[in-house]
Amino acid sequence: MTKREDYQPVDPSVVPRFAGLATFMRTVTKEIIEEVDVGLVGVPFDLGLNHRTGARHGPAGVREMSRLIRRVHPTSGIRPFETCNVADLGDAPVNPMSKDKSIDMIKDFFSEMKAANIVPIACGGDHTIPLPILRALAVDEPVGILHFDAHADTLDEICGDKVNHATFMRRGYEEGLIDPKRAIQVGMRGSRFTPEDIQYGYDVGYSIITMDEYEEMGRAAAIEQIQQVLAGGPVYISLDIDGLDPAYLPGTGVPEIGGLIPRDVQVILRSLQGMDIIGADISEVSPGYDPTGITCVTVANLMFEMLCIIADSICAKR
Repeated sequence: MTKREDYQPVDPSVVPRFAGLATFMRTVTKEIIEEVDVGLVGVPFDLGLNHRTGARHGPAGVREMSRLIRRVHPTSGIRPFETCNVADLGDAPVNPMSKDKSIDMIKDFFSEMKAANIVPIACGGDHTIPLPILRALAVDEPVGILHFDAHADTLDEICGDKVNHATFMRRGYEEGLIDPKRAIQVGMRGSRFTPEDIQYGYDVGYSIITMDEYEEMGRAAAIEQIQQVLAGGPVYISLDIDGLDPAYLPGTGVPEIGGLIPRDVQVILRSLQGMDIIGADISEVSPGYDPTGITCVTVANLMFEMLCIIADSICAKR
């Protein structure tokens, strides 16, 4: 693909990073149109939380700190803005007074993106958002999923509610959106309500690498297992930032000590290069709990890691 000058991010040698409107990675803003290859999207939704709110401010915080992102991947050399048309498509619409209406609105927004053949990278927002995104993307067949999280998100309900930030991996299986043989969860840890909190995933066939297991097996062995599980079909990535240690990302609603470090997640994401990645989200970003801003800096960098492997995946299909 020929580099499109009208899709290049703002040049910091011309407009300083601290100036101008904040977009994801300083990309251009566009409507949902077919010439866009990768859509960077905010999902300012946190009505699925049962404790500390604030993830609705995640997209705005990450846009601001993503001013630091440059254009070329330091390891792979991938130049996503030269090989693909990448744009900030704004925020998915939500109704702050209705969780159910918001979920339908989010699903419809991502359905429009799929119809235009745009691969989404979503920034949340609480971890309810993968469910409406998967309802939009996994309409043709169940998809494989790489799920980073401290929690399994396979509860049946919280406070009598079945669609929230702790249930998407259960609803996704029940609705036929997730292929259990190609689903792997990484980073599970922390205290549980009951022993059954994590058991559902084992029962339906998910592969699970708890944090204790990850520490014992090491990163290289974990990557090998991830690649084996995800091989053979389309892949969706869902990254709840509480899967990482709160020493590095304190700006989240349900922090759990003893988690993954950002470097490990970077390397794991890079290992997915060559896979058919149909979309991704980074969720549970609550800037208000982190006055330093390092949470949003790290999330912006992980979005860039996702962008690079997705751009490579798109190019491989051409």
